[in-house]
Amino acid sequence: MIKSLILNLLFVFSGISIAFAQDSTATQNSLRSGNIISQFDYIYRVSNNVQEYEVVKKSHLEQLKANVLDSIRTRTKEVSELKIQLSSLNDTVITSKNQLSAEIAEKNQAIADRDNFSFLGIGIQKSAYSTMMWVLVTVLAVALAFFAVQYFRSSSKISKAEKDLMDVQEEFEQHRKNTLERERKLKRELIDAQMGKN
Repeated sequence: MIKSLILNLLFVFSGISIAFAQDSTATQNSLRSGNIISQFDYIYRVSNNVQEYEVVKKSHLEQLKANVLDSIRTRTKEVSELKIQLSSLNDTVITSKNQLSAEIAEKNQAIADRDNFSFLGIGIQKSAYSTMMWVLVTVLAVALAFFAVQYFRSSSKISKAEKDLMDVQEEFEQHRKNTLERERKLKRELIDAQMGKN
């Protein structure tokens, strides 16, 4: 009986020590893993009730405090890193906006330079220059047409005048020949008449 009592006590103590070991292992594992809410829930589960108060092990509270402070430090560090990143991104955005403004101004200047140029030392737009050139081409074309018409009219008048001149010259030549012929005839008659008198 004593033997069985000793065995029972051994089983009870070994069960308590095993339970205590499991409890402390579970405590360490629960307080070392999981988020803060699960750690608070774990402490609430493993604490004892005394009337309406919860009795919590001081080691659990210290571990929880260390975990909370570590989480706060981690979050604070993350927040400061995010602020640095945000500041860097803001600087990048400002730089990009400045570059975009410069590029837009350069593009507008290039468009203005493309549409304008200097002609005889005067700044002029290409559309006005194009209009002026087409007006000049039109005026020159009209002048060419006018002078071409005048040339062809004059040419026909000159041809007619040349033809008339040729006709007059032929007539004159014919008249001269007739006159010479008459003059010869008269000279012969005169010579014949003088010889007839003699």
